[in-house]
Amino acid sequence: MHPSSIPARLGLLAGLALFCAPPHAARAQTLPDVEASPSETPSPDLAAPNDPWEGFNRGAFKFNRGFDRFLIGPMARGYMKVTPRVVRGRVSSFVANLAEPRTAINDLAQGRPRAAGVTASRFVINTTAGGLGLFDVGGKLGLEGHKGDFGQTLGRYGARPGRYIVLPLMGPTTLRDGAGRLVDMMTDPVAMATAGGATMFGSIRSTATVLDGRANADGFFRALDDAADPYAMMRSAYLQNRADLVRQARGGVQVLPDFDAATIEP
Repeated sequence: MHPSSIPARLGLLAGLALFCAPPHAARAQTLPDVEASPSETPSPDLAAPNDPWEGFNRGAFKFNRGFDRFLIGPMARGYMKVTPRVVRGRVSSFVANLAEPRTAINDLAQGRPRAAGVTASRFVINTTAGGLGLFDVGGKLGLEGHKGDFGQTLGRYGARPGRYIVLPLMGPTTLRDGAGRLVDMMTDPVAMATAGGATMFGSIRSTATVLDGRANADGFFRALDDAADPYAMMRSAYLQNRADLVRQARGGVQVLPDFDAATIEP
């Protein structure tokens, strides 16, 4: 194997392994809840699970659980054991900061320029004054962070989730969110600026993202071990998390930006 391909392969493995972790509140901040008006029709994201491929999905879920049990899980628990909580907090801030440009792009695509302005401001402040994102200075200034992706953007404009699917090494998704994930990966500004996983920085970013996400989700994984039906629990958690993100994005469209307010107005 050519030496220059090693970082790329490590980055690819880490990027794939990341999606073995489920959506979890500890992995990303989200926008404040938005109450739906009584006249609104129920979101299609909240309907009964659209899971016609359950047989395949359960097999992929079992494979992913084994992969996590013998590789990613032990790595994450070792990371948690040897790394002080305060250091893990800095890693979480670093990882979240690198996702801010992608979130800002999706904020704009969702017609929310104020949210995009807050996100962009957070990225600039935390990258500079926060030491490359190790400290959330923007949050201390009242600029609250949130999560945004292209699957959420598609849902904002009415795209239904489609069928639920569990992919080997990639974890749970839906047809809509899987397509959105591909778009996010191909248009990630930070990855494009740093040549993605083909660089040492890309490999470090991918590895840090995997360890941080899995460590933050460790409580959820332990709960899966005690669940009567871990597959159904994972499916429910994923679909509810995605439905909530889309519901937040549908909270309203801003016409004019207002950078005077520090809070995000969805």
